[in-house]
Amino acid sequence: MKATYDKRRKETHRYSVADARGALTLTVPVQPPHGIPRARWTQVALSDHGRWQDVHSQALASAYGRTPYYEHYIPRLAPVLFAPGGTPLAQQLEELNRIVCAILLIDTPISYTSEEVLPLPAPASAGPYWQLRASAMGFIPGLSILDLIFNLGPEAALYIRREFVAE
Repeated sequence: MKATYDKRRKETHRYSVADARGALTLTVPVQPPHGIPRARWTQVALSDHGRWQDVHSQALASAYGRTPYYEHYIPRLAPVLFAPGGTPLAQQLEELNRIVCAILLIDTPISYTSEEVLPLPAPASAGPYWQLRASAMGFIPGLSILDLIFNLGPEAALYIRREFVAE
């Protein structure tokens, strides 16, 4: 990812979930550092604008509250997913990646440099897996890795290995 902050690069702080009408994109508002002309993404922090933590919490509960594993995983994810304003974006993403890798039993070390900020991976290119709303809407591709985790739970690690390790 490009290291210099560019407000047009939304994938760093945006993710999609499956709600009752299809894919819903949620954006975490960020606040770039003021007075730094060529700010780096590592200098960008989360904003408190618009009570986004409450909006995202309610959206995730609505989208995944009835999935088999939401109640099991949300306590681990919520403190990081809904981090308070002022939290460095890079810190939030590193911690989310650490938790997601632990859930998916991925033990490959990830090294971060001051130039990198990686968004949550999405199983977009993989084949369909069980989704709560698939019977009504069909499989919805390109969602956040959270969709896979909440729908498949421990089987998400097997799915990842089957779909991506074999490549």
